[in-house]
Amino acid sequence: MEEMKKILVACGAGVVTSTAAMNKLQEELTARGVDETKYKLGQSSVAEVQSLADQYDMAITTTQYDNDEIKIPVINGLPLLTNIGAEKVIDEVIANLD
Repeated sequence: MEEMKKILVACGAGVVTSTAAMNKLQEELTARGVDETKYKLGQSSVAEVQSLADQYDMAITTTQYDNDEIKIPVINGLPLLTNIGAEKVIDEVIANLD
């Protein structure tokens, strides 16, 4: 069985914006036929990303985030909120799921 990938969705405070981004992500992955058993979503604030990174396979942040100490892919999730460039974000997430 394939290992489920864990995706961390982070925003400034860890609640409202990341929830919106998570819903959009789930909607788009489902629309593209990505099985929900392939991934699990988690939420946090951007401040928590570094401490949580080793528990996840990738992180999606809705604010600019640069941290060279994190060893997982960090994807800019702002397009999930603006819908401008959201397709590219979903492509990147799917590429990291495989």
